[in-house]
Amino acid sequence: MGTDSRLAGALLARARTLHLQTGNLLNWGRLRKKCPSTHSEEEFPDVLECTVSHAVEKINPDEREEMKVSAKLFIVGSNSSSSTRNAVDMACSVLGVAQLDSVIIASPPIEDGVNLSLEHLQPYWEELENLVQSKKIVAIGTSDLDKTQLEQLYQWAQVKPNSNQVNLASCCVMPPDLTAFAKQFDIQLLTHNDPKELLSEASFQEALQESIPDIQAHEWVPLWLLRYSVIVKSRGIIKSKGYILQAKRRGS
Repeated sequence: MGTDSRLAGALLARARTLHLQTGNLLNWGRLRKKCPSTHSEEEFPDVLECTVSHAVEKINPDEREEMKVSAKLFIVGSNSSSSTRNAVDMACSVLGVAQLDSVIIASPPIEDGVNLSLEHLQPYWEELENLVQSKKIVAIGTSDLDKTQLEQLYQWAQVKPNSNQVNLASCCVMPPDLTAFAKQFDIQLLTHNDPKELLSEASFQEALQESIPDIQAHEWVPLWLLRYSVIVKSRGIIKSKGYILQAKRRGS
């Protein structure tokens, strides 16, 4: 095992929270990963930041108005709505911006055999509304809601969803009732091809164990995963895209 892996294992053994940042994935072809890059062996932080540091690319303030900064948030192993704020705050910090232009929240995890209801969405949506009101986000949207679910959210919400993503792999065409409702209330229907479960607890732990063999990967639970993109408005070109993840040690 290399020096980097031993150091990461020593740090992870004492940390309670783990933040992973990919930086700009478009830069990965010419960069070498470093994890972590900000701590020495004598320092054992409670929150461990692990990032491909040289791939991190903040937005030039002079170019901010020319960029659209969007994010999609996947709740993985947390039932806390504070995950929403944590994820948005971290995305803003990573990108060097005060505000995200849009955030879409994927449907939160629910038990097998249980249908997604408004009650499942409400705590996360309320936190998104707070972030809109505090000007951390401009617009908020949903993913994979059918017409009934979207209508219930729209009627209840104070800040209305401005978009809803639909996975065409599961339905081939936009459902007519959903299309009609979205048109009536000016909700943009978007498409996506994300798998139903982008990241599971098991797959995260497997990847962690492979990277750092001598740790207890089962002790770590991923809470959320945020994917961001920065697009040049006038040209539709992706300038930056990446992922941010937060995990916690069980019981911490």
